[in-house]
Amino acid sequence: MTHRSTHQQPAVSPVTDVPSALPPVDAQVLAETQRAVVGWYRAHARDLPWRESAATAWSILVCEVMSQQTPVVRVLPRWEAWMARWPRPSDLAAAPASEVLLAWDSLGYPRRALRLQETARAIAELHGDSVPDSEAALRALPGVGDYTAAAVTSFAHGQRTAVLDVNVRRVLARSLAGLEHRPSSVSRRERAWAEALVPAEDHVEWNAGLMELGALVCTSRSPSCEQCPLAQHCVWLAAGRPAHPTAARRTQAWAGTDRQLRGAIMRCLREASAAEQEGVPVRLLTAPLTELTDDEAEALAALPAPVHSAVMAVRNLDAGGERTARLVADLLSDGLAQRTDAALHLPH
Repeated sequence: MTHRSTHQQPAVSPVTDVPSALPPVDAQVLAETQRAVVGWYRAHARDLPWRESAATAWSILVCEVMSQQTPVVRVLPRWEAWMARWPRPSDLAAAPASEVLLAWDSLGYPRRALRLQETARAIAELHGDSVPDSEAALRALPGVGDYTAAAVTSFAHGQRTAVLDVNVRRVLARSLAGLEHRPSSVSRRERAWAEALVPAEDHVEWNAGLMELGALVCTSRSPSCEQCPLAQHCVWLAAGRPAHPTAARRTQAWAGTDRQLRGAIMRCLREASAAEQEGVPVRLLTAPLTELTDDEAEALAALPAPVHSAVMAVRNLDAGGERTARLVADLLSDGLAQRTDAALHLPH
């Protein structure tokens, strides 16, 4: 979307009544920061389809859900295919769950796909197939939290609000408070502090610019301070880029974790569905090779190559099958899988 702008100088909002960790911001510094962010964004924003003027509120909502903890490069092809297939909430609402999960593919956290379908149903049934334009109405939708509601309110409807994702919070904390990182959750006081920083004009570009700066320049691990438009007044940079006062931030493990194994199981179900299989017999996933019956071993060998590869990936991650059995039960409980007799498949 080409973010709406009046190209006026951003108005300054005074910041008061904030904790010492998030100090009041000098009015002149804030004005210069606002101008720098908006100017940098106009010059350096990536050309993304959900930023075009033709982007619908629904397409922006889909983008925001897909982009949670997922890089843009992975989101873009899935988003394009998704919008071509389900351009309106009612289109997604009517789709079989199995097709929704197949289209989600490997974006991760597939429960988001089913929650997005629940959101689509609510929009179609309660809002005439139009995405609501108020944060309160958006937050009332299933699966829509504070961040997504604010992002859609700002980027789709052009209303003034603070959009606080991890990138925005990091840029604001470093440049205006001298803090390397913020806690995982947003407090009421941090939200009030951030809301007071939002300019009266150019607020959409302010939100988008902060997000873009955090994604491209003021990154978590290797910020490019020499390229940052906020370097002149950045409190964190002026202080010598002090490390976060707590222990070093831990990166989330992946190899060998339940998350990796759960993703491998979901890949099995997607591959089987794409190959038009009835499903993968559960014991082919959970039983050690030495415990497979002759018929089961023959069935395993006879699986189409993509399905066989996916099944073997699960078995290699969990040779004993105990974790797989537990995670299969979780997938069934979450509605991400169904069992018909001994076969496991995507929900219909």
